[in-house]
This record gives sequence, structure tokens and C-alpha cells, in this order.
Amino acid sequence: MNTPLNTPSNAEFQARLGALAVAPAAFSPTRPFYWSIRRELWEYRSIYIAPLAAAAVFLIGFAISTVHLPQKMRDLASLDPERQQQLVRQPYIFAALLIMGATFVVAFFYCLDTLHAERRDRNILFWKSLPVSDVTTVLSKAAFPLVIIPLLTFAISFVTLWTMALLSALVLAGGGVSSELLWSRLALGHMSLTLFYHLVAIHGLWYAPFYCWLLLVSAWAKRMAFLWAVIPVLTLNALEHVAFNTSHFAHVLSDRMMDARGASVVSPSHMSMGPLDVMPLGQLLSAPGLWIGLIASAIFLALAVRLRRYREPI
Repeated sequence: MNTPLNTPSNAEFQARLGALAVAPAAFSPTRPFYWSIRRELWEYRSIYIAPLAAAAVFLIGFAISTVHLPQKMRDLASLDPERQQQLVRQPYIFAALLIMGATFVVAFFYCLDTLHAERRDRNILFWKSLPVSDVTTVLSKAAFPLVIIPLLTFAISFVTLWTMALLSALVLAGGGVSSELLWSRLALGHMSLTLFYHLVAIHGLWYAPFYCWLLLVSAWAKRMAFLWAVIPVLTLNALEHVAFNTSHFAHVLSDRMMDARGASVVSPSHMSMGPLDVMPLGQLLSAPGLWIGLIASAIFLALAVRLRRYREPI
């Protein structure tokens, strides 16, 4: 008598089990990439600790320097507007450059170590046993210097700059000095937009060949990855100079460290300009160097995927 009553419930139970079995498969394309990103954050905590430490150290020094801020603002009132803007923005630009420098160093050594460390520590066999492809692994690692680290740098810099501005306003209010000059000359909104564009467009896209080359070297080198990253560059430059008495390769590399107009992308004077004055978006997208660099980056990543697929532990 119980069998007919249980049959529908059993069928429903089996249907639910089938739905649960199918559900993970629907999310499988994105979940391995997501957990690969999480894995990198767990293993390389310096990605966010280093810029946070740089920001904290600078904020401490800046807080101490605000003791003389009211008198400095009174002295600024007698200067011309351009000089006022330069002096007001100076510590903010320096703070942004300090954080950017810290994250650039972190991104450099992260790219140079991440694929090499898997083979050096011999845990690559464990990671290869998981249902995560070599393409997903390499792309998740490339996402850090190209996307995640620039966005993280912007977030930390944004909070740092606004903290400095609010602290300055409080100190000026306590000293009986108006903060109107501070806010008008600082233009923190424009500076934030400049910083965002600078990090995402320049550090993320323009520097992509450097980062992808380091990932390729990390996947290939058995030891001394830093030397293997530098020696081929120096060798090509020396061969060109000896054979043709030219230095075109060196000029290409130096131009890559500049924006499309030939201006340094880390120049404080450019950081103080409008949000798109560093390198206009249209000029960036139309620059042949951008697309040549992205093609080179894709080739480097494809080679890194292939090397990871067939490389053995060190």
C-alpha cells in the first residue's frame, strides 16, 4: 500500500538530485577562474599588503606634517594660482606615486615568480590534478598585473588621497583657517579620474607586454628567472649595436615606458593635469604601439600556457 504513495516522492527526489548534479556543470566555466583568482590572493598576500603598508606609512608622515599646515596655507594665499595648485597637490601626487611604485614592484616580482614557484615547490602536480585548465590558470595569473592590481592600486590610492584631504580640512578648521583654498586648488575629483585612467589604461594595457614576458620567463626558467628575463633583452640590444651600430630595440623599450606622446607616464606634472590629459583615450586606441604590444602579449601568454602544460617540477 505504501509503494504507490512513495513512487511520486521518489521520482521527485531523483529529479531534484538530477537538477543538483546538473547545476554545478552550468557554473563550471567561471568557477575555476574565480577560485584561481582566490588562490592567488591567498598565496601572494603582498599584492595588497605592500600598497597598504606604503599608504599607511605615508599617512603617518603626512599626519605629522599637518602641524604646520595652517601656516603654510596662510603663506600660499600670497602666491599666484598656478603656484598654489602645484604646492597644494604636491603631497597628494607623491602619495599616489609611492603607492603606484609599490604595486609596480609587486606586479613585477609576482609575474616573475608565480609560474616558476609552482614547479620549484613541486605543487604543480597537485594543481594539475584539479579540473582547471592551463589556459584558465595562466589567464588568472595574467589578470593580476593587467586588471586586479591596477584596480586595487586605484582603490587604495583613492582612499588615501581623500583621507589626506579630510585630515587637512580638519586641521585647518582647528587652526582657524578656511579650507576653501585647499579644495579649489586640489581638484581631487579630477585627480582621482586621472589616476584611474592612468592605472587602468597605461599600467594595464600599455605595460601588458612587460608583464606577459615575465610570465613566459616564469613558466620557462628552471632557476634565476630574473636573469633570464633580463639577459635576452640586453643580448638583443648588444647584438644590434655591434652588428648595425643602431639602438632601435632599446628605443622601442624606452618608448614602451612612455605614453603615446613621449611623456613619462609617472611624471608628477602629468599626474596634476586633467583626467584625460595624460594620454587621450582616442590617441591610446589609435597608437600602433598599443596593438603591437597586445599582440605580443597574446603570443607570450600562449607560449606560457604551452610551457605550463608540458613543464615538469624542478
